[in-house]
Amino acid sequence: MRTVRIRAALPALAGAALLTGTLLTTPAQAAGGVRIHHVWFDSPGTDNRSNASLNAEWVQIRNTGGSAVSLKGWVLKDASNHRYVFRDVTIGAGKYMKIHTGRGADTASDKYQGRSAYVWNNDRDTATLTKANGARIASCSWTTRDPSDKYC
Repeated sequence: MRTVRIRAALPALAGAALLTGTLLTTPAQAAGGVRIHHVWFDSPGTDNRSNASLNAEWVQIRNTGGSAVSLKGWVLKDASNHRYVFRDVTIGAGKYMKIHTGRGADTASDKYQGRSAYVWNNDRDTATLTKANGARIASCSWTTRDPSDKYC
């Protein structure tokens, strides 16, 4: 009798394992709901390459998931492959994070690329967020039809 119970339970266990494996390997689940939320690609005022102007150009990401996500090794890049690699950074559940172009002191909600030139083109560009292994998580594109920022 005991073998009958085990045989009956095996298909159910296999189905549950398959379903769990499928759910955990979808891109949204694997990334914890991290996405590009807002891009300010044309900093206000004259483009004079001051640090204040450079930091007014940023990409904001959001974790829409229910748990924190490690971004260690993830890459934010533009269409010309200017890359910002996240160090040992975690974004909390439901939190936002801005990645500024210029220099500054990193906080939980603001990171700085430390550049002395603009990254995001005003006429058209694409911000892409990838995992350390190159898997694309999110992207956001704009053209001159957009004013100076874009919600994605």
